[in-house]
Amino acid sequence: MPVEAIRRDPMNLDFSTPLVMSIVNCTNDSFYADSRAYTPASAVEKALQAEADGADIIDFGGESTRPGAEYVSEDEELARILPAVEGFRRQSCLPVSIDTRKAAVAQAVLSVGADIINDVSAMEDDRDMARVCAAYGAYVVLMHKKGVPKTMQVSPLYGDVVAEVAGYLQSVAERAVAAGIADDRIILDPGIGFGKNTEDNIALIRELARLRALGYPVLIGLSRKTVIGRVTGRDVADRLAGTLVANTISVLAGANIIRVHDTREHVDLIKIFKACACV
Repeated sequence: MPVEAIRRDPMNLDFSTPLVMSIVNCTNDSFYADSRAYTPASAVEKALQAEADGADIIDFGGESTRPGAEYVSEDEELARILPAVEGFRRQSCLPVSIDTRKAAVAQAVLSVGADIINDVSAMEDDRDMARVCAAYGAYVVLMHKKGVPKTMQVSPLYGDVVAEVAGYLQSVAERAVAAGIADDRIILDPGIGFGKNTEDNIALIRELARLRALGYPVLIGLSRKTVIGRVTGRDVADRLAGTLVANTISVLAGANIIRVHDTREHVDLIKIFKACACV
């Protein structure tokens, strides 16, 4: 797949304080219904509202990767996401992230102004992904998962989950650099809920500093996930309070980006931290 256009002026993220990444799902099956945008126009509307609420980054996704999710074709993912990115970019300069595992989708969205590729497969599902991201100077989010979304929650097993995740993330970061991606464009994600049980997820949140010690910015994505429900006993619609506490712990442990459904509340969280000089 040829890379036909190179991003002319790569955006630079400022990690001096934690950033809020707002989720906009261009899907009809994401696990949290309020995050779904059924048309490109509604996706743009959600993104603009998130920007007004103070988001630092918008993360568009055209394929659900919740446990049990089915694979979406390249054409279908592009049909869902490309018009949304184009429509938002016409109205906003806010950094744009795309949640995709496909190099062709990445190239299409990078060519119209996306800045970050958020790949839950750490560029392993599509071996052309690293080349595309390197050519555009894009940021890449490299995430740990065990298995594939359809079956990843079927009896995941670890010895030391934090050590295993840290080792994997170190290896994929090294592979990304070898493929031509600049060291300062790499962001790591422990993959909360991706092939982990409740205890595994809690260990990763509690010991996030061990992942920060790898030397890369860390993204944490735990918003309203099953681990919050298991601990609190709350349904997905009632997990905001638990999510805020878990993200507070993550920020204290060094998280650089928190990926969330509830933008305004998390922007307030970061404002309080900054006012109290906690971060």
